[in-house]
Amino acid sequence: MALSRALLYGSAPYHLSLLGRAPATLTLRLDQPWPGDPTRGSALLGGTFGFAGEAVQAPMPPWAAPMAAHWLAGLHGFSWLADLAAVGDARAMQTARGWTADWLARCDAWDAVAWRADVTGDRLFAWIEHMETLAADAAMRKRLVASIARQARHLARVATREATGVKRLAALRGLVAAVAALGGERRLDRALARLEREIVAQILPDGGHAARSPAAQLAALRYLVDARAALRARQVEVPAALQSAIDRAAPMLRFFRHGDGTLALFNGADEGDTALVDRVLARADAKGRPPPSAPYAGFQRAQAGRTLVLADTGVPARPGFDGDAHAGTLSFEMSHGRERLVVNCGGYHRSSADWRSVARATAAHSTLVVADTNSSELAAHGGLGRRPTHVPCERIEDGGSHWVSASHDGYLPVFGLTHARQLFIAADGEDLRGEDRLTGPAGHSFVIRFHLHPQVQASLTQDGGAVLLRLASGTGWRLRAQGAVMSLGESVYLGSGEMRKSQQVVLDGHIGSSGATVKWALRRESKKPAESGDNPA
Repeated sequence: MALSRALLYGSAPYHLSLLGRAPATLTLRLDQPWPGDPTRGSALLGGTFGFAGEAVQAPMPPWAAPMAAHWLAGLHGFSWLADLAAVGDARAMQTARGWTADWLARCDAWDAVAWRADVTGDRLFAWIEHMETLAADAAMRKRLVASIARQARHLARVATREATGVKRLAALRGLVAAVAALGGERRLDRALARLEREIVAQILPDGGHAARSPAAQLAALRYLVDARAALRARQVEVPAALQSAIDRAAPMLRFFRHGDGTLALFNGADEGDTALVDRVLARADAKGRPPPSAPYAGFQRAQAGRTLVLADTGVPARPGFDGDAHAGTLSFEMSHGRERLVVNCGGYHRSSADWRSVARATAAHSTLVVADTNSSELAAHGGLGRRPTHVPCERIEDGGSHWVSASHDGYLPVFGLTHARQLFIAADGEDLRGEDRLTGPAGHSFVIRFHLHPQVQASLTQDGGAVLLRLASGTGWRLRAQGAVMSLGESVYLGSGEMRKSQQVVLDGHIGSSGATVKWALRRESKKPAESGDNPA
């Protein structure tokens, strides 16, 4: 199928089919381009092209560099125009025009990556945003508008066939903006009908995105906000389905934020750019508060005092939306004030397939692992095979305290085991208690992991009965457990976009004839650990 598409789209007759009339100029102007990063812009001017965590040195954009597809997608998507604009001087603007003209000369015909639906959508939106900068003269404006028209014709044919998941929203965002900018009411109606169908498929009733990822939540909301901005700039009525999706998705983005404003690390997400999250929420202009639970997305949020706990209590994303899904069912994260304490390892977004598999594994999450086996089977090129199909969850709130109980059957086909987890948070937020229970045949080992943020220092007490945790602020917490052997181990944190060494608390146990039950408690110390009566080993 991919080969036949390449033969078709790369053919001269197909290229000719994209030709047609184009207006002399665009019929809308986006007055609020997304701000870029002047540091990244300066690096680009210095010949450093950095995407997907990897950099290439070149005097001009290396459009055909032998790099991974997601690296090339960043280059051909043109979001870096915002970074050059952030530099703000004449040289940066001239460079933006020169590189865009170079793309028109070299790449203005179909290519598997450069003309991929989501990449094309990103590029069209970026060009429309920065049209006044790029179109230095009438000739350049004519070339740009003609190319936008050709790319929009192609995108209209492939947007809902080629892209999947949130990438389809990226493609449709670009298509809606391009069609609105070029004119043509019938074409705009068709593009909006496609977007509305995709909203139904991707934005769940509670506002969560079908991928169950905070990163996908951020991207989806941004694409929807951008589509609305293009319609408003064209003075077209915003469809009720689009406005409703924005109003539901914004509170869910807030749902995934920790006290420091960063995003929780579920299903391939990293911390995200806090300033960008703030801007997306501001432009969404949806005032809803984060809900305590998201039953359709499958997450729980419990806040008491200054402590926040976020837990994955849902069935993994369905096929088509599980490309970045992790095997982290029943994992949780915890922050206190603006400091993160218990985390998942986060998503890996560079080129190593081995590291991507490591980050997606159950062992990279703060949950229980049976016999070093993932609770969901990880497909080699993304997606999931075997996975939990039944994840019931119950929640009770009483006097400011929160109690969450959930279980999953991901280990049932392999070991005949069911994992259940209960979490209790006291009203003052200074006492988190948990119970992990395995029900089923005896004989297998298990491990419960608590991955710690890199700024958390951990030390085992001399008797080995507790771990003392100190946050950067000096705040201390004590973790105790019964029913398993406690130890400390090394971990890795990917949430900030780079690999950082960290620690993890490990509880090792064995399933007996009556199953296994591990009870643990994480309590805030009244004094800093150094001042307490315990002597760390």
